[in-house]
Amino acid sequence: MEQNHILFAFLLTLMAGLSTGIGGLIVLFARKLNPNFLSGSLGFSAGVMIYVSFVELFPIASQSLSSTYGKTEGAVYTTLAFFAGMVLIGLIDKLVPSFENPHEMKDLNEYQKPNHPKLMRVGVMTALVIAIHNFPEGLATLISGLSEPTLAVSIAIAIAIHNIPEGIAVAVPIHYATKSKRKAFWFALTSGLAEPLGAIIGYFALKQLLGPSLFGLIFAAIAGIMVFISFDELLPTAEKYGKHHLAIYGLVAGMAVMAVSLLIF
Repeated sequence: MEQNHILFAFLLTLMAGLSTGIGGLIVLFARKLNPNFLSGSLGFSAGVMIYVSFVELFPIASQSLSSTYGKTEGAVYTTLAFFAGMVLIGLIDKLVPSFENPHEMKDLNEYQKPNHPKLMRVGVMTALVIAIHNFPEGLATLISGLSEPTLAVSIAIAIAIHNIPEGIAVAVPIHYATKSKRKAFWFALTSGLAEPLGAIIGYFALKQLLGPSLFGLIFAAIAGIMVFISFDELLPTAEKYGKHHLAIYGLVAGMAVMAVSLLIF
């Protein structure tokens, strides 16, 4: 595999991961968060992820596995891998205490009370939890970049968008605990480093096994992970921070942009 190909995939993963730093920058410079913009952006990201998962990733996985194992057996493996991805991210959520889980809705304005208890612990634990969640996302972006570079760009953008509010979730409590916006930014940025780290570890662990069969299984699992994240995290959060229709308009816009980009490229 060409080094330029690997470098491109890694840079995409790095970009997606470090977008948590954008959330830190928003806290750094914004006086007040715009909930409507956040709602539309999360809906947009969900639309991209859902469309990509069902229109691109799942069919590519099915085709790859069917070419190796036959149509019927390939379809079975694709379906099992899809739901295995959901189970994986669901188990990660289940093992994380709900208050510190970035997939559990919290009102970020609560953290803006100067005497809010245990703020520093909340911020640090949120950063650690987000880092854990970003491990499989990092591997997903890298594998996509190695196999389907054009598709990988869309996946990386969608993951980057959904990482921004996670950066905010880290930065807000750190800011109000330490009174330092600089520390809040660096905590948010650092939490995203798990994404490229997960990609590197996953790549070297699976390097000798990479091939059509493994690509197919991973693509199906990625589709399951992205669908789960969309319905468990992105859409509920979009609903919470904005009006219902803003979230749906963002969802449809994300699907439309993804559809057009796939037709063009």
